[in-house]
Amino acid sequence: MAAILIDGKRIANRLTEQVAVGVADAARAGWMPGLAVVLVGDDPASHVYVRSKGKQTVAAGMRSFVHHLPSDASEVDLLNTVDRLNRDPAVDGILVQLPLPRHIDGGKILATIDPSKDVDGFHAVNAGRLATGDKSGLVPCTPLGCIHLIKSVRQDLSGAHAVVLGRSNIVGKPVAQLLLRENCTITVAHSHSRNVDSICRGADVLIAAVGQPEVVRGSWIRPGAIVVDVGINRIADKGASRLAGDVAFAEAREIASAITPVPGGVGPMTIAYLLHNTLRAAQLRRVSRGAHTSLS
Repeated sequence: MAAILIDGKRIANRLTEQVAVGVADAARAGWMPGLAVVLVGDDPASHVYVRSKGKQTVAAGMRSFVHHLPSDASEVDLLNTVDRLNRDPAVDGILVQLPLPRHIDGGKILATIDPSKDVDGFHAVNAGRLATGDKSGLVPCTPLGCIHLIKSVRQDLSGAHAVVLGRSNIVGKPVAQLLLRENCTITVAHSHSRNVDSICRGADVLIAAVGQPEVVRGSWIRPGAIVVDVGINRIADKGASRLAGDVAFAEAREIASAITPVPGGVGPMTIAYLLHNTLRAAQLRRVSRGAHTSLS
């Protein structure tokens, strides 16, 4: 029997609707969350992402601020932009669209963002809070989406063996921390791991985030496992091109109990959790004033 298809679009729409309710509550209380996105250069894919984020931010009832700097903008120009946004009371969330031009130190820029406005969850303060079990920080959006999708088919993950393929600061490390929070036993495999196929076959939950098209074959999947495919790769196919994940979908679907598609799986959840994080950042910034809604 083919695996259950985990519908990321449907689940993301439901989360976005919940965010919109929280934003409407905020509006009635006299304030509106605001998300600022900073784009440097003219990368076509980045422009598409920023437009999509802007539309969904407005659709959820929030204010959207887009700051577009030219590709030859200096690192100082970008640092000054981030500093202004840090000090702007209308801005609750700041997202600097990656990748940045090579002449700009991305780590330096991300470290400059106010951790309370770091809706990507990449700042060292927020990473440290996640690693130490402090739930007051902001968590990266894609890992949050992965956990949400897994729990849509298996609510209780206690005792499950979860394998994470990839150890990036954006997905691999934070999703491993979130799985630990769910009382899973974690294995993180990476480019220097041996017998990765064997490691994967031991997983009750497998999260693939390595950026290599269809590297995870059906033979790597434990029968009945839940598979979350974070990868999104464009590959040539019969004279055209198509999007593919890190998992060989057709093979894996015959073995797994549930699997996310590419596209339509993790991607929509990332933007939904960006909106969620923006509302949460706005709430946390207003707690001391007693003007906040509740969204866990």
